[in-house]
Amino acid sequence: MSTEITLLVLLAALLNAGWNAVVKVSGDRIAVMAVVTLSGSLISLLTLPFVDLPDPASWPLLALAILVHTGYHFVLPVAYDYGDLGQVYPIARGSAPLLVALGAAFFAGEILGPIPLLGVVFLSAGVMALAFDRRTGLKQNPRAVFFALGTGVCIASYTLIDGFGARQAGSVIGFAVCLTIGDGVLTFLIASIWKAGATKRVARTNLAPAMLAGGMQIGAYWIVIWALAHAPLGMVSALRETSVLFAALISTFILKEGFCVWRFVSAGLIACGIGLTRYKP
Repeated sequence: MSTEITLLVLLAALLNAGWNAVVKVSGDRIAVMAVVTLSGSLISLLTLPFVDLPDPASWPLLALAILVHTGYHFVLPVAYDYGDLGQVYPIARGSAPLLVALGAAFFAGEILGPIPLLGVVFLSAGVMALAFDRRTGLKQNPRAVFFALGTGVCIASYTLIDGFGARQAGSVIGFAVCLTIGDGVLTFLIASIWKAGATKRVARTNLAPAMLAGGMQIGAYWIVIWALAHAPLGMVSALRETSVLFAALISTFILKEGFCVWRFVSAGLIACGIGLTRYKP
């Protein structure tokens, strides 16, 4: 993976941690997610005239990606209802890379070399370490861990679908733009029916942070979807999960959720993982 792609994916990781923090702290989380994703859809809609539409061969994967992203938009806020950012985010992001690497090997024949694969394992172990926090881990807060792991399954699924779809689309950015329009509108429609009052309140009282988060969400996704089309799926997914480091900083210094020894262990494993995934024989 080139240095340019690595730096861009790290930027996407920072943006991703930022918009997750907004969803965590800005009111009814499903309603916030709905307004965030709709804001991202409006940004995407503005760019639609300037991108090529994806090739029709990719449309089935585009539709499937919209559905999986929409499911993710509802599972993640529920996870945040039970756990804090410093717990849910690392577990959700950390459960995805190995699943993506396995899926990429099975469906696309992308077999990572032993050292990059070890890097994926280190990254996954680092972000999953927080599941064993004695204050907020599996024994103390099983619902948070369960929904965080469910979020990880969604992340792994849409990463694979997005990667395959982007490669068939001809226009990678066109695929990303259409996807973010579709999943944002669908998420907002469902939330407007399910939680109409809460969605209206968020739109009225927290519109500015939700729109900022929508911009961060779209920026992070566009960067990653481009990277998925130009670099191995497993390596992109693993490097993106370094966003847990940014989430840990936000959790500790902004949300005041605390910083335990497991987070130091997690950070060390993640740093090793980054170095190993960048290895070139």
